[in-house]
Amino acid sequence: MKNVRVELINTGTEILLGSIVNTNAAWLGNRLFEAGFRVERETVVPDGYAISEAMRESARRADVVIVSGGLGPTSDDVTREALCDVCGVDMHRDEHVAEGLRNYFKRRGISIAECNFKQAMVPDGAAVLENPNGTAPGLVMPASERLPMFILLPGPPSELKPMVERSVMPLLESMVDGDIPRLRVFRLVGIGESDLQDLVDDSLHQVQGLEVAYCARIGEVDVRLVGNEVALKQGEARLLTLAGAYVLRPLGATLERAVVLYLKGLGLKAATAESCTGGLIAKRITDVPGSSGVFEFGWVTYADRAKTEMLGVPAEVLEEHGAVSEPVVKAMAEGALERSGADVAVAVSGFAGPDGGTPEKPAGTVWFAWAFRNGGTVTEMMFYPRDRESFRQMVSQKALIGMLAARKPQAVTE
Repeated sequence: MKNVRVELINTGTEILLGSIVNTNAAWLGNRLFEAGFRVERETVVPDGYAISEAMRESARRADVVIVSGGLGPTSDDVTREALCDVCGVDMHRDEHVAEGLRNYFKRRGISIAECNFKQAMVPDGAAVLENPNGTAPGLVMPASERLPMFILLPGPPSELKPMVERSVMPLLESMVDGDIPRLRVFRLVGIGESDLQDLVDDSLHQVQGLEVAYCARIGEVDVRLVGNEVALKQGEARLLTLAGAYVLRPLGATLERAVVLYLKGLGLKAATAESCTGGLIAKRITDVPGSSGVFEFGWVTYADRAKTEMLGVPAEVLEEHGAVSEPVVKAMAEGALERSGADVAVAVSGFAGPDGGTPEKPAGTVWFAWAFRNGGTVTEMMFYPRDRESFRQMVSQKALIGMLAARKPQAVTE
């Protein structure tokens, strides 16, 4: 395939201020890759004439420059003017676009302001991309001997995405020549990024034409493989041979979806008893469509009294050992199992911090218990000295991983 260098430029002061997340770049990067294009660079600039400099810089490197934003009717929308400046052309009023603007506002029973006709101004030599979902048409300036192709798109995702699918992708796909590289993502849990690399990296890099990358998040690691189908099949086989025990199934599934599908496949029900996570484990499970087939009961027993009244944890056990202890979390899991009639129940109790804890049990200490019907109860203590949000995410991650150890009751031996 011919290497077509693509760069993205996103305009919007609100992106740089952190007021909104730049979802356009993420969506465009993924959509372009599906079509065989790799985005080589992304630039974000504020509203105004910084766009001119960004377009000039990209023009020195890229074959295609895609710009989103700055096509509206207000004074800070100057992407059209920037394109004229970079290409050395003038603008003209496109009466077909102007008529479309009049009809757009008329259909909505709104009077059109004169400033809206700014959107009917088209750089000389550019083609117009219709926008049935808004007022700002897109623009395509063909490549020349000294400049790349420029594609200008409206900023709102509800306008940008349909325009890309309808008009931009057919244009770009005509430039594709040869095999298109594909992406395959494998999600692994129970192993750290460094240990995973030591385990699989040398073998994966022996596959000709295979690109390998790792992305670590809280409690899990993604392995990204990029290549043609032959390389991907070889890479997948090597990864599953060396690290298959850590790979979530179905391939690419989130942990919570993998848990729900795993339990559903075994015909098992699950329950949760949470203290420090405040219901996060149950939320992650119920975020999965179809989770009602495996999940019916969940308790958030933050106070000691709730643990006793709702789960039957003996008050004397709480008094003797404290809420963050093996006996208490074991009683929580077994109480949830008994009261719910589930096949597996997970319980957690810990100090999320930053306050709380003791010298013997500092903030970040957490106890887990997984109770399995006819299969006993497994407990484990972990220490996650992190911020409160990361602690809760780590705990929910570990709790869900443990549920993948559930088995059909008849398969459990005494």
